[in-house]
Amino acid sequence: MDEQPFFKQLSSLCTSQEIFDFLSSLEVMSDTMASGALQRISEIEVDERGLKNPERVLENEVFRALCFQLEFESSKLSDTGLLNALQALIKLRIDPQSTLVASLLSEGEERLRKGQLSAENLCALGESLLELESPSEATLEQMMNHMQEKGIEKWSPREMVLVYKILQRNGREAKPYQDLLNRMNNATVSIVPQLSPKFTNTILNSLVALNQTRALPLVTALCKRSAKHIPYFTGDELVDTLDAFLYFGYGDRVFTEALQTHVPKSLFTMHPQTVSKVMQYCCQKRILSKPIFDAVAESFISDGDRFTTEQIAGYIVPFGTLNYLPPSASSFFRKLESLLRASLSHFQPRTLLNLLHSCVLLQRYPVNFLPKIFSPYFLLQLQAQPPGLDRTVTSQLIHLFLTVTLECPFYEGPKLPPKYQVKGFLMPHSSLDHHLLKRVKSGLLHLLKKRTYFASEVSTPYFYVVDIEMKLDEEGFVLPAAQREEVHRRIALCVDGQSRFCVDSHNLLGEEAIKQRHLQLLGYEVVQIPFFEVESLQNVTQMAEYLHNKLFPFIHRDSA
Repeated sequence: MDEQPFFKQLSSLCTSQEIFDFLSSLEVMSDTMASGALQRISEIEVDERGLKNPERVLENEVFRALCFQLEFESSKLSDTGLLNALQALIKLRIDPQSTLVASLLSEGEERLRKGQLSAENLCALGESLLELESPSEATLEQMMNHMQEKGIEKWSPREMVLVYKILQRNGREAKPYQDLLNRMNNATVSIVPQLSPKFTNTILNSLVALNQTRALPLVTALCKRSAKHIPYFTGDELVDTLDAFLYFGYGDRVFTEALQTHVPKSLFTMHPQTVSKVMQYCCQKRILSKPIFDAVAESFISDGDRFTTEQIAGYIVPFGTLNYLPPSASSFFRKLESLLRASLSHFQPRTLLNLLHSCVLLQRYPVNFLPKIFSPYFLLQLQAQPPGLDRTVTSQLIHLFLTVTLECPFYEGPKLPPKYQVKGFLMPHSSLDHHLLKRVKSGLLHLLKKRTYFASEVSTPYFYVVDIEMKLDEEGFVLPAAQREEVHRRIALCVDGQSRFCVDSHNLLGEEAIKQRHLQLLGYEVVQIPFFEVESLQNVTQMAEYLHNKLFPFIHRDSA
């Protein structure tokens, strides 16, 4: 049979047994046909978990005869037949130490040394070597030299991806190739529209591994391309792509919209680890996508029993961080409580702290589990787990302590020991917008006439830092900020810049929401100054008028 009708017939077969029967009917078969048959078998019989039925394939007489022919005639095989067969055997998980694979590898490397491989076959050999994790530095250098004989601008996407993977494998030793990388990064921008989902993901991975933070035009182009590939990424590829976005600090509205379209309808077939990464991405980018979060909540309610403790936290924590309660909140938290009761001892200390902290941000009080958090043994475990009692852990512990003190008067269990109660801390997500603060202070000065009537960035006895504090006497007149006697009321102005809100939203982040809630419970009159209310104010007079309207319910009209 000629090759063209052979491959047409081969592509129509859907089981390995059909292929074996077909091959048995042929008297003569070229090496290209033999390697093509192996490739078709690997396509049918291999999935994400490996070879579906090893005995059905590896013990078959036709398969063994194919392998025998390839092993003992390796020197007579065409370059394409040799390297296609090698790739198929690797995909079929044939032992890399077997004489068959060793024979084909040796023959391929010999042809590389002689410089007789075409660019496409060079790629096939390189991919096989990297897959087996067996290339010597000398072999990789030979491949690099052969590749560079052809101008980078003429490389195909497959060739470009191969060189990125070779350099990625070299890791730190790739530094001498930075000039080559710079040229590759520039050249790859023009071929991004041709890249498949797999190639797009592979190059992004390599850029992360090689710390190519200056390749912003390429990173931007790859990220935009990724938006079109979202429905076609495997779970691992989507995870790697999101990791790359986080690494490069890239955010794109089109990508987010594509994620919002794909994830809710595919979520019940996605691996929990992939969903956790999507939630981590949304959390770190402050993206409150209600379609994604609502679908994740439903998935957690129905499938949460099969999640690991880390996956449980991965699903739950972003809800607290972004301060969002899904429509199914009651069932959502009932499910969480059920899982905590069943597997509390299995959680790592920091994971459990993150989880319970996210609950109190949403005014869900896990009082049955807090005695464990405040126990001396658990606190020592937290201290021992890297990075120890850093600012984030300390902030979370104090939030839990203030929550049970202010919001759960019925709680009678142990509380946070005094040595862990650190006064005056700023929360990680709630960075102060100093430009906005300066504008508000100018407006207050214009309104109150004296700078002494307010103080900024005030540390309180209650652990929080107030952006701007004002003091009032019993009649509502403003007192000097330094005065301690006859203070009847305190006003806390919360100057909330964009970083305290979810992106493109007026939804306050959880840590800022709990701060304002606690300040109110501690007796402060909380006045919120959100960025979106003042960004259109054009001068200090308009700002003063805005602040007058905000403060008028609290201060005496003659104070301003």
